[in-house]
Amino acid sequence: MKKYYTLLFLSILFTTIKIKAQETATRSDKLYTMSGIGFAFPVGETSDYLKPKFSTSLGLNLGLGNRGLFFYPKVSLHAFTFNEIIPDAGYNHAIQKGRATTYLLNVTLGYRKMTGKFAFYGFAGGGGGFILTPRITVNTSNLQAELDNKTNGIGTIEGGAGTEYNIGGAALFVEASYMHGFSEIQNRSYNVAPITFGIKPNLSKLFKKKQ
Repeated sequence: MKKYYTLLFLSILFTTIKIKAQETATRSDKLYTMSGIGFAFPVGETSDYLKPKFSTSLGLNLGLGNRGLFFYPKVSLHAFTFNEIIPDAGYNHAIQKGRATTYLLNVTLGYRKMTGKFAFYGFAGGGGGFILTPRITVNTSNLQAELDNKTNGIGTIEGGAGTEYNIGGAALFVEASYMHGFSEIQNRSYNVAPITFGIKPNLSKLFKKKQ
């Protein structure tokens, strides 16, 4: 009987320790912030009116569950050279070498696989925002020209993949994706392929419970 109680006690103790370890374990990739720079390359007929200038992006990677799944909201600011093909209604001149800028929020889900100091991940989701495109009004009587922006609302879907290299408290990353817009600009589709380089500070320690 004494042996039975000893085994029962050890079994309960082992189970308690196991549960406690599961409760206090925190993913090493629980939370990253991300910031990057790069270019968004127009694809297909989008290149008829846009040329790449530069891009910046800010986002979060929040781990979900105990495996590699993560939540990935990202704000993208893509700047392009804008060559207008057809003037908008009420405008008589097509602007060339202007600047178009996007303000887009995409919310995606991704999966990360970590191998030593390297990690590989893919993601997909959607969102939207708006794209500012310039227009020009020319007053021939006083030889003056006035610029204003048109706000183009747009919904988007995006899918992509990336790789990371752990440098301690942060990871260096390179990421490529494909973004499709559901609205047309200049009577043409909006399709771009952003490529981003940057850094992801690892804030996962904020989730660790004090012992």
